[in-house]
Amino acid sequence: SCETVSPEAVKKLLDNMQTDLRSLSMECKKKFPPVKEAAESGIVKIKTIAARNADILAALKENSSEVVQPFLMGCGTKEPKITQLCLAAIQRLMSHEVVSEAAAGNIINMLWQLMENGLEELKLLQTVLVLLTTNTVVHDEVLSKAIVLCFRLHFTKDNITNNTAAATVRQVVTVVFERMVAEDERFKGIVEQPPPVQGNTNRRSVSTLRPSAKDAYMLFQDLCQLVNADAPYWLVGMTEMTRTFGLELLESVLNDFPGVFLEHQEFSFLLKERVCPLVIKLFSPNIKFRQGSSSAASPAPVEKPYFPICMRLLRVVSVLIKHFYTLLVTECEIFLSLLVKLCVQNGIYFNIVNALGSFIQSLFIVPNAGNTAAIRAQGAAQGGPGTGGVSGNLTTQAAFEYRGTWIPLMTVSVQGSAKATYLEMLDKVEPPSIPEGYAMSVAFSALLDLVRGITSMIERELSLEEGAAAEFRETHPDQEWQPQPGMNGAHLVWEEMVSACWCGLLAALSLLLDASTDETATENILKAELTMASLCGRLSLVTPRDAFITAICKASLPPHYALTVLSSNAANLSSKAYSIQGQSVQIISPSSESHQQVVAVGQPLTAQPQGTVVLTAKNIQCMRTLLNLAHCNGAVLGTSWQLVLATLQHLVWILGLKPGLGGALKPGRAVEGPSTVLTTAVMTDLPVISNILSRLFESSQYLDDVSLHHLINALCSLSLEAMEMAYGNNKEPSLFAVAKLLETGLVNMDRIEILWRPLTGHLLEVCQHPNSRMREWGAEALTALIKAGLAYKHDPPLAQNQRLQLLLLNPLKELSNVLHADIRQKQLESVLQILQSQGDSLGPGWPLVLGVIGAIRNDQGESLIRTAFQCLQLVVTDFLPTMPCTCLQIVVDVAGSFGLQNQELNISLTSIGLLWNISDYFFQRGEAITQELIREEEALQKQAQEKGETLNRPFHPAPPFDCLWLCLYAKLGELCVDPRPAVRKSAGQTLFSTIAAHGTLLQQPTWHIVVWKVLFHLLDCVRTSSTTADKEKIESGGGNILIHHSRDTAEKQWAETWVLTLAGVARIFNTRRYLLQQLGDFFEAWEVLLNHIQSAALSKNNEVSLAALKSFQEILQIVTPVKDSDKAGDALAAMGVPPVLIDPFSASGPGRPLVRSDSLVERLTRYNGAELQAPPPGEDSALEDSALWWSAWNTWYRTGTESTRPPSGPTEKLSFIPSQPFLTALIQIFPALYQHIKANFSMEDLKKLGVILHGAVSVPISSDASPFILPSYTEAVLTSLQEAVLTALDVLQKAICVGPENLQVMYPAIFEQLLLFVEFSCKPPQYGRMETKHVANAKYNQAEWVALNYVPFAERSLEVVVDLYHKTACHKAVINEKVLQNIIKTLRMPLGLKYACPSESTWKLAVSSLLKVLSIGLPVARQHASSGKFETMWPELANAFEDFLFTKSTPPDNLSIQEFQKNEAIDVEVVQLISTEILPFANFIPKDFVGKIMAMLNKGSIHSQSPSFTEAEIDVRMREEFSKVCFETLLQFSFSNKVSTPQEGYISRMALSVLLKRSQDVLRRYVEDERLSGRCPLPRQQVTEIIFVLKAISTLMDSLKKTQPENVDGNTWAQVIALYPTLVECITCTSSEVSSALKEALGPFKDFMQPPVSRVQNGES
Repeated sequence: SCETVSPEAVKKLLDNMQTDLRSLSMECKKKFPPVKEAAESGIVKIKTIAARNADILAALKENSSEVVQPFLMGCGTKEPKITQLCLAAIQRLMSHEVVSEAAAGNIINMLWQLMENGLEELKLLQTVLVLLTTNTVVHDEVLSKAIVLCFRLHFTKDNITNNTAAATVRQVVTVVFERMVAEDERFKGIVEQPPPVQGNTNRRSVSTLRPSAKDAYMLFQDLCQLVNADAPYWLVGMTEMTRTFGLELLESVLNDFPGVFLEHQEFSFLLKERVCPLVIKLFSPNIKFRQGSSSAASPAPVEKPYFPICMRLLRVVSVLIKHFYTLLVTECEIFLSLLVKLCVQNGIYFNIVNALGSFIQSLFIVPNAGNTAAIRAQGAAQGGPGTGGVSGNLTTQAAFEYRGTWIPLMTVSVQGSAKATYLEMLDKVEPPSIPEGYAMSVAFSALLDLVRGITSMIERELSLEEGAAAEFRETHPDQEWQPQPGMNGAHLVWEEMVSACWCGLLAALSLLLDASTDETATENILKAELTMASLCGRLSLVTPRDAFITAICKASLPPHYALTVLSSNAANLSSKAYSIQGQSVQIISPSSESHQQVVAVGQPLTAQPQGTVVLTAKNIQCMRTLLNLAHCNGAVLGTSWQLVLATLQHLVWILGLKPGLGGALKPGRAVEGPSTVLTTAVMTDLPVISNILSRLFESSQYLDDVSLHHLINALCSLSLEAMEMAYGNNKEPSLFAVAKLLETGLVNMDRIEILWRPLTGHLLEVCQHPNSRMREWGAEALTALIKAGLAYKHDPPLAQNQRLQLLLLNPLKELSNVLHADIRQKQLESVLQILQSQGDSLGPGWPLVLGVIGAIRNDQGESLIRTAFQCLQLVVTDFLPTMPCTCLQIVVDVAGSFGLQNQELNISLTSIGLLWNISDYFFQRGEAITQELIREEEALQKQAQEKGETLNRPFHPAPPFDCLWLCLYAKLGELCVDPRPAVRKSAGQTLFSTIAAHGTLLQQPTWHIVVWKVLFHLLDCVRTSSTTADKEKIESGGGNILIHHSRDTAEKQWAETWVLTLAGVARIFNTRRYLLQQLGDFFEAWEVLLNHIQSAALSKNNEVSLAALKSFQEILQIVTPVKDSDKAGDALAAMGVPPVLIDPFSASGPGRPLVRSDSLVERLTRYNGAELQAPPPGEDSALEDSALWWSAWNTWYRTGTESTRPPSGPTEKLSFIPSQPFLTALIQIFPALYQHIKANFSMEDLKKLGVILHGAVSVPISSDASPFILPSYTEAVLTSLQEAVLTALDVLQKAICVGPENLQVMYPAIFEQLLLFVEFSCKPPQYGRMETKHVANAKYNQAEWVALNYVPFAERSLEVVVDLYHKTACHKAVINEKVLQNIIKTLRMPLGLKYACPSESTWKLAVSSLLKVLSIGLPVARQHASSGKFETMWPELANAFEDFLFTKSTPPDNLSIQEFQKNEAIDVEVVQLISTEILPFANFIPKDFVGKIMAMLNKGSIHSQSPSFTEAEIDVRMREEFSKVCFETLLQFSFSNKVSTPQEGYISRMALSVLLKRSQDVLRRYVEDERLSGRCPLPRQQVTEIIFVLKAISTLMDSLKKTQPENVDGNTWAQVIALYPTLVECITCTSSEVSSALKEALGPFKDFMQPPVSRVQNGES
């Protein structure tokens, strides 16, 4: 120290020492001379040292042995006075630290001698103490000797010495360890190589320890030996020792120097190897004694445990546990189990920690005593520093009462520290007596301390950690907080601590709570439970947290109250956590016996009424704790909110609180009748409770998001239970949860986003509840929240936070799915309110609002639909300009859905009107809308690109504004196929009008979509519906509405729709032709349209099919707009505007009508292929696109084929037969069509056409239509259909006529077609196997189908044939295809039938036609005779003549003579034709033909009627004129001088010989007959015949006279002369007529009567 070093101090020391030495020398002068001398030499020595050395103290220390020597010798005298003086002097030297090690050793030896002599014992102790405390020179054996010296002095007879020695021993032991600590301090910074650990030997090697440490080690080791009653190793010279003292020393070392044992392996080893076994060994007698057996083997003096040793052992254990738990895990567990055994076996020993077990024992409940971990945790808490004490001052009457056991409660702890009264009785040898209730009180106090200890320790750590986390988040907002590496371990430890002890604590606390009769004690217990619950919550240990909360909840409710949440939770727990080490713990249910003050009586909240329940003051106290828990620890409650809120709900119900405005609970009138009784105490409390309840939910604004969610979830599940309960009855439901959800939502408006979904999601379910009061509140809460949310001043404001706005409005939309009308009414009312208050600022919320308006269904009844429609009308009239343009499409959809609803026809029709208004709005605001939509589109496009998705919207990729139109069109399209005809009609008109009026706004590519997605889609739907429509007759439409017969079936009504639609589409195609043609796929569109026209034309409905053809005509009538568009173009060009920019329609505004020129002249010029007006520049090629026309032709062909194909098989009545107007229209289309396809019109196509024309003409007429279509039979008029057919052929042949050469091959086909028609005159066409009646004999009502009169048609066709042949006879094709032959062949039929023809005119026309044709055709035939192309014609012609001239049919009876003569004249004409056109050219004609003609003339010239005819007939029927002409022709031909070829001569010869032979026969037969007949005149016919023959002979004679002789063949002469005898034979006949004829015939023979001239003469002359 500094004073001992200062010069004054040194000087003083030297002076004192000299004084001491002088005193010593004086004392010893007489008795002890050696001592005296030593003293004197000492003085000299000191002086010398002082003189020579600067550092006097160091020098003194160096020479201390010599300096001390005199004093030691003095002590050796054993004289008390001298000894005291010496000891004092030695102490002075020591205190100045001038004693060397050697000197110290000498001093100790000297002290030992004194001790053995029993001298100056107290002074000795003092000296040892000074020596050891002032310096560190004493080591090893010297030290041990000093310590032993003290021990020895402890066991003297003198009490004072004993006690002083005991104190000195304690201090010396402490000094030894303090030195070691100091030494460690000095070497702290030096890292040493740790020595290799050696095996466990008895004397553990201490060579590794530093000096002081070694001393401490040896000392502690010997203490253990001593307590164990073994010999010490180091403390040599010990004589006796007590165990109690040894245990006290061990305890103090362990308690004061825990660091030594924890830091040094060697000491840890001692602790493990020595101390613990020792303690366990000493404990065993106690345990054995408890178990009732004492073993003789035990070295301790047993029988009954010895209180002082037990007590000290407990203290050692307590220290071991407190400081060395980490080191001695296993050993501590053993100690603890020993302690527990002590408690359980016998309630006398208590360590504070184990009191718990003993008091529960005393309450007759077997606890889980084996749970060592729980006790360990308690030990830690009890010994831990800073454990606050229980607030004391409990009053004396405080007590616990449980099932008849009453235990008073005492104050056992003074404020701030727990005091273990009985462990401090170190002087007691016998156990003291203990007052009743002390154990209980200690245990209770320990329990509360334990809770406080655990919680305060863990919470302190937790709050540090949370602080660190918060700070980290502030500084690094972007990073995730990572706890320090060691923290997870710590958490695990805390969790382990809690898990280990909570069961026991809960069992104890819940029991105490139930037993407590004292408000303060109750408060403490509740506080402990609350603290534990909160701690478990913070550590997120769910099961224990819920268990503690359940305990509080149960205590709040009346005893045995059936609350499922709690009981199920407890059941969970008892099955889960409560069986530990085989012993089960019961969780105490409150018993009903507690003598508590009743404060309220009420109705339990259950589905079935169950009498009443009672609430006590303690219940209310617990309820307040519960509220407190929820209020302060809401953040850690998590899923336990469920328990808390369920309990509160039931309490609120029992207390009769009901929800009011905004969800706050007010004391309600007792709804459930008089059963709710409240004492005044509670009445005053109620407002407070209700206030706390509200505050609880208001404070939810301070909860973090997760906890808030837990709260919401809990409220939702409570509400679900309330809903469950309210099913199936209309009792008042519990609205606690719904009200509180509303309240929570309203106070958390600033972060409404995070709780909005679960909150509204649940309220939506409530809205669907069958209990009307329940769902009314649900809807009230939901709409209130939405309105509050929209009105709240959010930051940022809603206008800038679209997501939030949509989130708020979403539940409003969801309400649309609720089926209850009252809820929908509420929803629509709130929409109206929102529109009126926030309509202008809805912005992005519009789609949702519109969605709500549009969520109408047919099953909702009219009033709802009306309310919704009011909203829509408000929107369309007021809000279209304020809403984002992207919502316009939704408005269209919504309006459309009102059109489609079927409850209220007027609303449907009005909404179609709204759609028209909307389209006008689009039209007017087109510019603005387009720009906004394009902006929006770009933004979306960008977003989509960033996400790497494609933009998906309807009608993509049309521009957005066009899409709007398309949606409108599509919606109208849907309405066009509505089941109600009125709606369809209205929608159809609107659709086509809007397209016509506003179509100009659309961009060209959009038309593509209009055509495909709108128009064609619509056509498809209409077609499908029409074809499947019902054919049942609709009874008149309810009440007095009459339905016209043309609309009295669904099918007919749909037919009207089909007609309208098709006409509309066709009109658009016609008016927008140029525009559409610029689209890439106009051709496909054209095809589809044609396909629709075709299917309509082929529909089995006359109205539709005819309309289809009208549309067909419309789209084929390619009339260009009037020329004024050109004028406009010129005008603009003059102004310098390029004309290309002009839309061909712009000239006269949108949808301007096209001027149609349909006058006949126009039409004919069109048909004749006159040039069409040129379309605008650059478009002509497109217009004349032949593919389009061919496509049209194919459609026309298919339609024609299908509609005119006769039904196969026997026809049913039902089969559909096309009407005449339809067929007429169909055929009339052909000429126009042909103009465009004529260039490639092939034979193939012509054949197809023929089939159709033929088919069309063959179709019969239904009998009820015939009066309107058929001319009366007498008029020979064509029907319009027949006209059309002929016109078609006419157009064709004219086209061929002016067309190129190669077309002429078609002529024959045309002839063929016409000739077919000609045949109809005699053989009307058959339509399948259909029965038709001829018109003449059809009574209109009998026949279903009437065949037409085909005669006029056939005759007209024949005229056309003649006319055409006239033009085309010389064409190669006509020649090659044997047209002439075909004509003749066709005419053979009427010619042959003659009188049998249906109409007389027919055969007459046939003859005249034949004559005309032959007059043209025969020269051609002669011309080509050599080619053989006409060979087959001649026989055909011969047959025709034959059939006609010698017909098999008889003239009708009523034929007059004039008529007959007229007809005969026709025959004569034919013969004249033969004489002029055929016979003169006989040499160009096949012989056999000429032969046939001759034979025919022959047959005609000689009548050979059989005698079977009666006289009367013969008169009239003889064609005398005809016969004459025949004969003349025959003769003329025979002797014509034009014979140029032998062949012709042959024919004439043959003709003549026939004639002569014929005459011969007739004459002979006549003569013979007359001879036979005697008087009877011969038949007139035969007479006529003979007269005719005779005339003929005279004619022949005349001819022969005129002929050149060389022209007549010799045979002929011979035959003529051979006639003469036969003529002579006839002279005898009686008939005068015959006679005169005979005279004429015989006359000419005179010319032959010349003498023959001799040849010789001739030759000579």
